[in-house]
Order: sequence, then structure tokens, then C-alpha cells
Amino acid sequence: MIVPEYWAEARRQTRHGGRSVTVRRFGWSDDSEAAAQAHADARVQAAFDAVLAGEALPRREPLTNYGVAGVPIREEIVERAGDLVITRNSYGALCLNTPDVLFADLDFEARPSGCVLPLATCALVGGATFAAAVLVMDWRLAAALAVAVLVVANLGMLGWRRHRFDREGGAEARALARVAAFSASSPDWHLRTYRTPAGLRVLVLHRTFDPLEPDVDRLFRALQADSLYATMCRLQHCFRARLTPKPWRIGMQRHIKPRTAAWSRSQARLPERLDWIADYETKSGGFAACRYLRSFGPDVVDPKAGRVMAMHDDIARATQALPLA
Repeated sequence: MIVPEYWAEARRQTRHGGRSVTVRRFGWSDDSEAAAQAHADARVQAAFDAVLAGEALPRREPLTNYGVAGVPIREEIVERAGDLVITRNSYGALCLNTPDVLFADLDFEARPSGCVLPLATCALVGGATFAAAVLVMDWRLAAALAVAVLVVANLGMLGWRRHRFDREGGAEARALARVAAFSASSPDWHLRTYRTPAGLRVLVLHRTFDPLEPDVDRLFRALQADSLYATMCRLQHCFRARLTPKPWRIGMQRHIKPRTAAWSRSQARLPERLDWIADYETKSGGFAACRYLRSFGPDVVDPKAGRVMAMHDDIARATQALPLA
């Protein structure tokens, strides 16, 4: 995991084969802006040479806070504690970034709604109804009857699925059931679960993990973890957890300034940014980012995972009776 202090961009341009070729690349460093610029210069030269040699590389890396292969997390660094880094993300919330303590986020399923009949069933039932009805009535009436049958069938299926969803305890219980099933299949894992505003968070405590190892993917698949989060973990070689509320959930209408996709050190002391942060910290004090629910598995805690848990629970207010945001 790399979360750099300094960023720069370099550009190379020439005419090649009768057309203009421009390549841009970012560079980064924990040492200085000059080191970040030197890194950008080296990266852009390597990419430029590869493009001229015929490799199908992107000409430019998008300006984003994270999620691009080969480019580390680009956010304001608020605090470092060894290899743990707390950053402020693009909408102003604090996030914990760790190279080897496994977090998994999963969103709740929505209660069934709309059309729940499979397409093949719709075609079969609708087609069969129409074919039978058109033998004894006008084709328009037969089509209307086929539609009515499909509506009634869908309502019946929808009612059954909603009944099953509610009988199983709703979204939270169904998500916890997936955690419990994984725990049963992996009894040596210590899983600590939290309620978030829209789902669950799972923190694994019995050991540390490499984000690319198979057990991580196995957990993500079993829990049906958020796919964007799982992709980010693989690309950035880290795990991540939001520690403070989303601003719009605590009544903040204005956005952090400047409202850009990626962090730049030139933003650090801007009065409008500092004013927003002060307002956010005041308003977020009465909310929690998540709430501890229960643990699964043996009470075995890796020392580093235990330190991450303590930091996470303290800043996220995970053990306090506060509204979630």
C-alpha cells in the first residue's frame, strides 16, 4: 500500500506517423515535490516510449482519488500510525487505510420489488396463454389476457419473495446469515461485525492478510461484498474503512472545497476548505459511522489487527449509542 504525500504530472508530446502523440503520467513521493516530479518524468518517458513502439497504452491517467491500476490512493493524509494511514476522501470523510488488516463491506439487499419473474418464464407463460386464447377470441383480447396473466403471476411471485425475505428477518438478518455461514465453514476465523447505514462491515481479527491472497477473495465472494470495494482492495493493495459520517447524512448541504476528484497539497490551507472541515467536525460529533453488532469465531486477536480495531472503533464511535451516518 502506498499513500503518497506529494504528487506531480509530466507530459511528453511529439509527431509520429503524421499525427500528434501526447502522453501524460502522474508521479508521487513521500519525500518532496521534486521527487514526485522526477517520478512523473520517469513514468511518462517509459509510457511515451512504449506508445511510440506500438503498445496500446492509455495516453492519460484519469484524475481520481483511487481505483486506477498502477496509481496509489490520492487523498489528503490526516494522520499516519506506522503503516496505517488516515485520509480525507473526496467528499470530506475520514478513511482508515491498512495494507494487511482485512475489512469487508457489504450492502444490504433491497426488499423484492418490480418484475421478479425470470424472462424465460414470462416468455413461456405469456406465449402459452396467448397461443391458447387466440384460438377462441380476437388476438387483441388474447394479448390482453396474456398480459393480465403475467401481471397476476408476477404479483404472486413478488408476494412470495417478500414473505420469504421478511420471514428470514429482513436485510440485516440475511446479511448476518451469510457471515454466520462463512464462520461455520471457517471456524478458525474471528469475524467482528458492524452495522453501517446501508449494510454490514466485517473486520477480521485472527491474523493479517495480503489483499491478493485467495482467502480474501473467498471471504468477499461468500459475503457478497461490495464489488467496487473488492476491486479497489486488489488494485490498491490495501483495505479501507470509512471512519466518519457522509456529510449529506448529517445535514450538510455544501460540498468540501475545492470539489475535485483528487487531492493536491495546494488545497491544504485554503480558508474555504478549513471552514468546511471545522463545520463538518462539529456536526459529525453526534453520529457514528458504524455500530458494533456481534462477533463470530474464536476470541483470537492478532496484535496488529487489535490495534486497528481499537483505532477504528474509537474514531468511528462504533460502540456508542449514536445514530448512524
